[in-house]
Amino acid sequence: MTYFVYLIGSYKLSKLITYVGYTNNLKKRLELHNNGKGAKFTRGKKWRILYSEKCGSKIIAMKREYVIKKDRKFRNYIKNKVYENINFTSI
Repeated sequence: MTYFVYLIGSYKLSKLITYVGYTNNLKKRLELHNNGKGAKFTRGKKWRILYSEKCGSKIIAMKREYVIKKDRKFRNYIKNKVYENINFTSI
């Protein structure tokens, strides 16, 4: 089964916040986050996928999620790309 590691972003008080997770159904998982049924941290905000990558198994996705969560340099790189390319004011 294919799994995805994803990085989602939302604005809170004009600051972009991010959340990292993994799933086997990216579209459904984003809907859950946006409907207040995802992780507690993500409730009450409108999220967009900023980055995702496909993994061959759940174990690989879990390991990759852990790496991305700890890698502030990578997350800041993605945030900077978002600031350059995406207008989040409509969220």
